[in-house]
Amino acid sequence: MSTNGSKSARRSFVSRHICTLPKSGIRVFFELVNTMDDVVSLGVGEPDFVTPWTIRESGIYSIEKGHTSYTSNLGMPKLRAAICDYVAKNYDCQYKPENQCIVTVGVSEALDIAMRAILDPGDEVIYSEPCFVSYPAEIIMAHGVPVPVSTKKADAFALDPEEVRKKITPKTKAILINFPCNPTGAVMPKRNLEKLAQLAVEHDLLVITDEIYSELVYDEPHCSIASLPGMADRTIFLHGFSKAFAMTGWRIGYACGPADIIEAMMKIHQYAIMCAPTVAQEAALEALQNGEKSARSMRDSYRERRDVFVSGLNRIGLDCLLPHGAFYAFPEIRSTNLDSMTFANELLLKQKVAVVPGGAFGPGGEGFVRCSYASSLEELETALERMEKFLNG
Repeated sequence: MSTNGSKSARRSFVSRHICTLPKSGIRVFFELVNTMDDVVSLGVGEPDFVTPWTIRESGIYSIEKGHTSYTSNLGMPKLRAAICDYVAKNYDCQYKPENQCIVTVGVSEALDIAMRAILDPGDEVIYSEPCFVSYPAEIIMAHGVPVPVSTKKADAFALDPEEVRKKITPKTKAILINFPCNPTGAVMPKRNLEKLAQLAVEHDLLVITDEIYSELVYDEPHCSIASLPGMADRTIFLHGFSKAFAMTGWRIGYACGPADIIEAMMKIHQYAIMCAPTVAQEAALEALQNGEKSARSMRDSYRERRDVFVSGLNRIGLDCLLPHGAFYAFPEIRSTNLDSMTFANELLLKQKVAVVPGGAFGPGGEGFVRCSYASSLEELETALERMEKFLNG
């Protein structure tokens, strides 16, 4: 402060690195949604179920027992052991709980510390697009270079390994995949995963696989690339409890992978976070031990909603592939002659239905919108009625 009471000018202290990051297209749009009443929201990417009672009770009981101290940086040994058992049983991937598993504050933190652990400035990471909004940002924040590979509706939004091959350079360090995919609901055929694994081995690349939606697969068995021959030593397996167990607000996830990479991730985690919340870890342990029946029940409900909603979208004139995983439909809106942001804004203002513009998920999402069907059948029917009025408007 200067002596005359006026504020002195100062330079900007925000790093140029962070200044280049755009705001999340999802969050910007939903700031508008939150100012309106009577909106049917198909935009939020979380279950509409509350966390099953036995899991909530475990968290409550943890507090009542006074389990309020730090845990190991890696996470509670019992939880890590349960995670490794769960991953072995459901994904055919073998990990040692003592040094190949780390419990994190959601999968978001797991992805963040994975990127920071493996990337040197200028390293390139190939990823499929459209994709979850944080992927390119996480790469940039770790001083890497994001290299998108577009997926196409004609290929059911599966990643084409030959398109990946074209993007590999001497600077390529890793390939990041997310199947089932947010926002498209696409799954990755095993034959594509096998070809991608061959590429990783051939070019000595790491694969980071975000499988947060893998319990929500409806029409065929899920396959993890980490389970394929030669991939255990070059894959970071990311997963968590938010989607399958309806535990978004608990913020609990994990990563499994080679011991040297998990050790590097732990170094970052211990300085930035210390450990995931103890109460959330206790609840996660209960989810793994006794929550699979509830998870299957929620998955069956999503399947029913998917069938009703996607059929309805096609009936009202929005062409939409049947998503085989996650809880998102990704209808094409090009027939309206509106770009995705205009479509979403006008649908919201005129009919009070909130969807996410496809462009928020990268240029490859333009011409589409993301609709979450993690809502009641009644809400989905109301949304379809309003969307039909908008289209016929």
